[in-house]
Amino acid sequence: MKRRDFLKKASLAAAGSIIAPYILPSGRLFAGNNVQAAQHVVLVMFAGGVRHQEAALQGYLQLGQGGKITSLNTPGNAGNIMPSLFNGLAPNSSLTPIVYGTGTTGATPIAPVISGANSIQSLGTTFKEVRCITAGHYDGWTALLQGNRIASQGLKQKPVYPTIFEYVRREMGLPATKVWFVGNGIGASLPLLNYSEHPNYGAKYGANFFAPLTTFGTPGQAWYEDAKAYDPTTELGPMYAMKTFLDKNFSNIGKPLPDLKNTEAEKYDIHNFMKQMFTKTHNNSVAAPPGASNGDARNIGYCAELMKYFKPTLTVVNLSAVDSCHQNYTGYLQALHQADHSVGWLWNYIQTTIPEMANNTVMLVAPECGRDLYPNPIKDNNNYFAYDHSDANSLRTFTSIIGGTTPAGLVKGDPTTPVGLNTNVVPTIAEVLGIKNQVVGSGFLALGTQSFYDLMS
Repeated sequence: MKRRDFLKKASLAAAGSIIAPYILPSGRLFAGNNVQAAQHVVLVMFAGGVRHQEAALQGYLQLGQGGKITSLNTPGNAGNIMPSLFNGLAPNSSLTPIVYGTGTTGATPIAPVISGANSIQSLGTTFKEVRCITAGHYDGWTALLQGNRIASQGLKQKPVYPTIFEYVRREMGLPATKVWFVGNGIGASLPLLNYSEHPNYGAKYGANFFAPLTTFGTPGQAWYEDAKAYDPTTELGPMYAMKTFLDKNFSNIGKPLPDLKNTEAEKYDIHNFMKQMFTKTHNNSVAAPPGASNGDARNIGYCAELMKYFKPTLTVVNLSAVDSCHQNYTGYLQALHQADHSVGWLWNYIQTTIPEMANNTVMLVAPECGRDLYPNPIKDNNNYFAYDHSDANSLRTFTSIIGGTTPAGLVKGDPTTPVGLNTNVVPTIAEVLGIKNQVVGSGFLALGTQSFYDLMS
């Protein structure tokens, strides 16, 4: 049986649990009283622990390895390896090793889709010194998505405070097909972040969680490639095995999933998208950033396809390849460069390929945490030292905003004067979508949290 027939006849309901767990009736509870600046928001949770020195400070090897390798502690070893996000000259190849690009040695930088006068810094506002309220990945994700954190909140625990997904659906009366969380995998409790356990919010306002690299990658293909329609009277075993695979990204919840209550129209849309993506994956025709080939780039490509199909009001996509910095500094630089390229490509894709979202979308780019000032003892194949995240330097990050009414070319903050917290992302999204008063008035945001737009004067 063909894959599309199998999906249609055998496992559409189950498959929905991995890519769209919560399609629920909308019901606006409170009318908005703000002005909506754009109809769409995209949040890129950028890359998985980004050291400030190689990113916003554009220090490359000078600030990355110069403290340990004195031959690299020269001005010629600095430079901008993130031209889509930031303005600044690339490292001088005649003065320093180029290892952050593609190829066997990383000697070939990826040609950016946007840069210079078209970079996100040139066309938007960049907060170059933002402070995180935590130095960990999971706490950082919850800070970006709920605008707060609980010190005792850890892995395998859903957010305590409402997430931006819930605020948007509840206050705007949106179905879950308009609010999506695109994860780069199903590990580290990432699928638990699409709604909180707060009794006034919760699953009925949750976002669709979509893990394309699982659904359409090797794990999914292992189930779908030669799949067949099982007879429920004689082959319950394989059917339950399929269900276990499809639901395993929610295994950490420890209790039954909420009732899905899909409408027929929503089911059809999700199933149709699934079938299209399986066909495109099989034909190797999924949209993708040219020149970038890692998992983050593929995740961005699937995210672009999802936005083109659903035109969501809110899309959040997570990247994490730079987490290799714990043991492979060279790989970290390459992943950072690819993530920057992928984000620039995504913004260009929205403007050139999705007319319903072009000139009507605000995109925010924000790492969940930074990296240490001093390296750990681990060396990679270039004898470059790796970095963890636990000290005060790990609280240094940036936030880039583009689109809508965002001022062009504005840069706020410097190393001596930080401006903003990473929790500011939640009220910023709320302001763009016209529900800022409701979100701020909920009382759930961390002390000092405010919209980045309030800091742009």
